[in-house]
Amino acid sequence: MQDTTQGQAVRLSFEFFPPHSPEANLRLWRSVERLAPLGPEFVSVTYGAGGTTRDRTNAAIATIRDRARLNVAGHLTCVGASRAETLATARSYARMGVRHIVALRGDAPKGASHFTPHPDGFESGADLVAGLRTQGGFRISVAAYPEKHPDSADLAADIENLKRKFDAGADQAITQFFFEAETFLRFRDACVAAGITQKIIPGILPVEDFGKMAGFAARCQATVPDWMHQAYRNCADAAQTALLSVAMTAELCDDLRQEGVEDFHLYTLNNPDLAYDIARAIGVQPIAPAMAVGNAVA
Repeated sequence: MQDTTQGQAVRLSFEFFPPHSPEANLRLWRSVERLAPLGPEFVSVTYGAGGTTRDRTNAAIATIRDRARLNVAGHLTCVGASRAETLATARSYARMGVRHIVALRGDAPKGASHFTPHPDGFESGADLVAGLRTQGGFRISVAAYPEKHPDSADLAADIENLKRKFDAGADQAITQFFFEAETFLRFRDACVAAGITQKIIPGILPVEDFGKMAGFAARCQATVPDWMHQAYRNCADAAQTALLSVAMTAELCDDLRQEGVEDFHLYTLNNPDLAYDIARAIGVQPIAPAMAVGNAVA
C-alpha cells in the first residue's frame, strides 16, 4: 500500500486474539471487517498457553482465511506441550493453508511464576524455530524485546537470544510494544552491531484504556514515559482518550518512518477503530470495499 505523504510504502499487519464468547465472536469479526480493506500484509491470531485456545484459534484462522481472504499467521508456543504435539499443531495450520507461524517460547501458564519446559517439549523460542524448520515451508516470525524480556538478565543477553532464533531459521521478528521511537532505534542499532540483518518489525499498541495498559506494561517491563501519564490524566473522557491515542501513535509511526521503518504490527486487542484511525492518520488508504459481516466466527 502506498502512502502519499512521504512517498514511502507502509506495510501493516494486525494481531487478533481468538474469541471466548458469542459477543467476542462478533467483536473479532467486526475487527476483521473493519481492517481487511486496508490490505494488511498479514494478520496473526494468538494461541493460549498449552493450546488452551487451540480450537478457538483454529476456528478464527479458518474463518479469516476463507471469508476475508487474508494472509493469516498462527501463533505457536512451547508451553505445556510436547514436541510432537507442537509440531502437530503446526501441521494442522498447514492443512488450513497457513504457512506463516509466529513462534514464541510463551509465558508461564496461569498460576506459575516462571516458564518451565515440558519434559518432552521445546525448551526455547530458538529450539521451536529449529523444530519448525524440519517441517519445511513455513515463514517464521519471532518475538523481540526492545527493553528486554522480563526473564533476561539484560538487553545484551536478550539480543543474543534473538540472534539464536534467527540463526535457527527465523525470517523476521516482531517487537514488544514501546512508546518512544528512540527505544526501538537504539534496539535496532544494537541488533545490527550483534550481526542481525533480518527485518525487525515494531509492535505498536494503540492505547484504549490507559490504566489497563500501564498495568500490563509494568508486567512486561515496558516503559511508559512520564509525559504519557500526564497526557492521559488530562483526558476528560473516552473520546479525548481516543484522539490522543491516534495522534500519539501516528506521531510515533511517523518518527520511525523517518528512520526507514516501513512495517508496523498493530496489536488491536480486537478493537479495530483505533487501529483503523491510526492507519489512516499515517496515510494508508483502503484498497478494498468494506466486507459484509454475515455470520461471525464460529
